[in-house]
Amino acid sequence: MVMPLFDTASTMDASTARPLGVSVPRPDNGGGHVPQSRANVAVYAPGVASLEIAYKAPGGEWQLKALPNVTHGVHHGIVDGFPIGSRYGFRATSKEESLPLSVPTLDLDDDGGQPLLLDPYGRAVDQREGFLTNVRMAADFDWGNDARPRTHWRNTIIYEAHVRGQSMLHPDVPEELRGTYAGMAHPAIIEHLKSLGITSVQLLPVHFHLDEPHLQNLALTNYWGYNTAAFFAPHPSYATQAAQEAGPQAIQDEFKGMVKLLHAAGLEVILDVVYNHTAEGGPDRPALSFRGLGEDKYYRTDGHGRYVDTTGCGNTLNFGEPRVVQLVLDSLRYWVDEFHIDGFRFDLAVTLCRNAANEFDPRHPFLVAIAADPVLSDVKLIAEPWDVGYGGWQTGRFPGGWVDWNDHFRDGVRSFWLADRAAIEAGGQGGSVARLADALSGSAGLFEGSGRSRLASLNFITAHDGFTLNDLVSYDRKHNEANGEQNRDGHGDNRSYNHGFEGRTENEAILAERAQSRRNLMASLMISMGVPMITAGDELARTQQGNNNAYCQDNPIAWVDWTRTPESHEMLRSTKRYIRLRKEFLASQPHDFPVRDEQSYLFWFDQSGEPMSMDRWHDPRHRTMQLLLGSDDGTLAGLVVVNGSNTDVKITLPQVTNDDGTPHRLFELRLTTSPLHELRQGSVVASGESDVVQANSINIYRT
Repeated sequence: MVMPLFDTASTMDASTARPLGVSVPRPDNGGGHVPQSRANVAVYAPGVASLEIAYKAPGGEWQLKALPNVTHGVHHGIVDGFPIGSRYGFRATSKEESLPLSVPTLDLDDDGGQPLLLDPYGRAVDQREGFLTNVRMAADFDWGNDARPRTHWRNTIIYEAHVRGQSMLHPDVPEELRGTYAGMAHPAIIEHLKSLGITSVQLLPVHFHLDEPHLQNLALTNYWGYNTAAFFAPHPSYATQAAQEAGPQAIQDEFKGMVKLLHAAGLEVILDVVYNHTAEGGPDRPALSFRGLGEDKYYRTDGHGRYVDTTGCGNTLNFGEPRVVQLVLDSLRYWVDEFHIDGFRFDLAVTLCRNAANEFDPRHPFLVAIAADPVLSDVKLIAEPWDVGYGGWQTGRFPGGWVDWNDHFRDGVRSFWLADRAAIEAGGQGGSVARLADALSGSAGLFEGSGRSRLASLNFITAHDGFTLNDLVSYDRKHNEANGEQNRDGHGDNRSYNHGFEGRTENEAILAERAQSRRNLMASLMISMGVPMITAGDELARTQQGNNNAYCQDNPIAWVDWTRTPESHEMLRSTKRYIRLRKEFLASQPHDFPVRDEQSYLFWFDQSGEPMSMDRWHDPRHRTMQLLLGSDDGTLAGLVVVNGSNTDVKITLPQVTNDDGTPHRLFELRLTTSPLHELRQGSVVASGESDVVQANSINIYRT
């Protein structure tokens, strides 16, 4: 039961409106000792007349205290008897009605609803008594000599993974660690990542999130976690059972231990973060935090008070409001400072950069503040450069310091190797090589207007959202029946090709064609300018059985399958080969390749070794091209030859000269994505001489 209300006279105290959240107060009279059980509590709640904190010290009873001071919409006060480990939340009184908002009249021992509002700055969320509360946390953790790897963008290879799905089925991870933060940092997982050659792990959302009501009705969960309810709190169910039973501090320590171990292995940790909306959903949903504290400030509304939704999730955080910008900046800083995070991928990032007129602004105060911040400007910043609102597609328009997910790359590579091939084999015509060439060269023209280089292109063919790499080559249509929405959800435009049969087959000819297409896609990703991202399991030919929207599938459909099969073994070996080749090539270039356009070169030739003409660029009958790339200061050059036709093509390698001007230069075949790799690797062809590129394959040479 709640103890009787006290201190309701709203007498002023020595509290401060900064920092927001729960903090150690200033010593009385400028000096002296501050009791560990005393806290300064400050909450931005401009929509309420008064705010009370309900709190419960470890082993104690629930108590209530009014926050007596209000400064520019921030309610603040000093709270005693509130040590580390205390649970707490807030009760608000409406300005309009002078009545409690949400359901604060509910007895705190009654689990029939959400009786308290969460602290927007709460460091942990606990729900062990049937309702959500925050917990006052300590920041103590032994980081030892932990240091950020600080991998340069040029050398970065990102691996997008889910904390739970990465280790749930791994046979070498102990059962009690599977699907957890500790499991993510288990030696078996780290060894796989290191041997693969990736440099950075990008984790799907790990902020505390909730399941949407329609999923609860279907007995499903929001597996991906793009429904954040607390921007400072790690999601507790990703911790081991032992940590969950020990409480929020153990959960936080397990998360930090994961980061520490990944850093020790030289791997960066990037978080996928969702600041565009919250789990409170549409205006008809219950208040959990922001809606009860100041709905009109925290959420974007039109002139009539109606929600403006650019996220498709029922609400949109209002980045035209300075306090919302401050909230997100403080959250980001907290994860860098307290959890040693190396960077962030921003979901629906355009929403974060919409001004008061709801228009995207590349000079938005949020972007300017990050650029000027000594902490945040020093980490990796990745934009998903679109949302679902008007003017929502903004790829290439983010400012310097940011890298954009490049959907041009994704669509161009998929179309060339899959959709075009399907059209050709059906008796039609595919596209020209121009879009693929643009993708391989890092879409320089797309990013030029923002003053950025090819390294602003984050290249990907698959992500958590959509088909896996294996499903791209195995399905023509999405198969999302397990999601409970009659297959209406998920993208319909996948640019995939099943190679003649939908789904699983034992036909060896089809399996061979699919394997080659997988290799073409992965090789294209790794030889392109820009920053590559692999989706977890693609290196193992993972399938989701045709589900291209597995956001609610917390089961083997979405988990990484570690079963060794001929297909998985072959794909893993090929992926390692392509990553190794990429690293060897970049290591032979100067440190600023390919940013210095005057020193870096990309020369394009047709199958005869002649410079590409405009006609050939745009003629869909000519699907063969050669790309010679390198740097004047480099120690070797690379030659990429693409044959996107369904017949073998005889090519003439371009005429190049040695450094002293002599014309005879040799090319060594480093790999081919055709089945002939083992037979042909290492063969040498002279400049100006002929070679053969098999149908629908890539040859890669080096000088």
